[in-house]
Amino acid sequence: MPEIPSSETANEAADGTVREELAIVILNYNGLKYLRDFLPGLVKYSHPHPVYVADNASTDESVAYLKVNHPEVRLILLEENHGYAGGYNQALRQIAAEYLILINSDVEVTPNWVDPLLSTMKTSPDIAACQPKIRAFRQKDHFEYAGAAGGYIDRLGYPFCKGRLFDNLERDEGQYDADTDIFWATGACFMIRKELFHALGEFDPQFFAHMEEIDLCWRIQNEGLKIRYCHQSVVYHVGGGTLSSDNPRKTYLNFRNGLLILVKNLPIYQLIFKLPVRSILDLVAAFKFISDGNPKHAWAVGKAHWHAAIPALQHIWRHGFRFAPSNNTYISNKLVVFEYFIRGKKKFSDIRFKWVK
Repeated sequence: MPEIPSSETANEAADGTVREELAIVILNYNGLKYLRDFLPGLVKYSHPHPVYVADNASTDESVAYLKVNHPEVRLILLEENHGYAGGYNQALRQIAAEYLILINSDVEVTPNWVDPLLSTMKTSPDIAACQPKIRAFRQKDHFEYAGAAGGYIDRLGYPFCKGRLFDNLERDEGQYDADTDIFWATGACFMIRKELFHALGEFDPQFFAHMEEIDLCWRIQNEGLKIRYCHQSVVYHVGGGTLSSDNPRKTYLNFRNGLLILVKNLPIYQLIFKLPVRSILDLVAAFKFISDGNPKHAWAVGKAHWHAAIPALQHIWRHGFRFAPSNNTYISNKLVVFEYFIRGKKKFSDIRFKWVK
């Protein structure tokens, strides 16, 4: 298990610089509108913790706007767009802090959103990461797609959330107001111990964007560590700030990265039968896109499978197959595709989940 620095020694970085307790980091790419809308509130409600904006070589006026209007924000300028995964990797290496909160530019925070997250992380050194409750900015009494009340996956690696199954978003009526262990925390607002982030190899830059946080969370759990959902912290997420659900590029990344996650994290004795089944279901999804009049998305699914092969083979060549079972208990015993589309179960609470290794 990677060593987690104690609170007594974590205030000094390896190079002797003073380590802050917490840094809040936005990765920005052409997000001027969202910076104007949400950054003032983020700075206000995050005090006294510093806010960083790591700019992924934006071509809009984001950097100029920040320099004039938010001199209190610490800027990290990247020379090219490295995507979510690579951009955060490069930016976080330049920050000295014990804890990090990675937050999207299209997130509206609320008063006292930080303290519950920080308290959660301090509860136990076994807690490696956590997320707040994610509600929808445009429908504030509902959960939001990218995280809701915490993420899980089913046996074939399809992600879902408490409060969100596929495109069905539940109204937040307090049904998930309990802090719980989860399988993955959303990249829209993701808190992690900095030293552990680097010790585990950071985000996989091959992912570029989408699902890299699920891959990291799986690796966290393979080390016997935990990920938590903290219901007392609430934020509102716009969603689709970089790539909307209508963009075939997003479909491509989700399907390709979903396959890579399986290859990287499933033991070989599970992979040899789960991967073919997953491929068949992805093919069904491609035909569904065609029947719905979205041939570009169907092509994106096919391209995702083709393009997943090379990085998957590279990973196997460098690291071999995984033989040890996954060290977690938050993979669902159910097939969510079957429960949702065949049995008509539209809510997390409608399905009697059991969690298996």
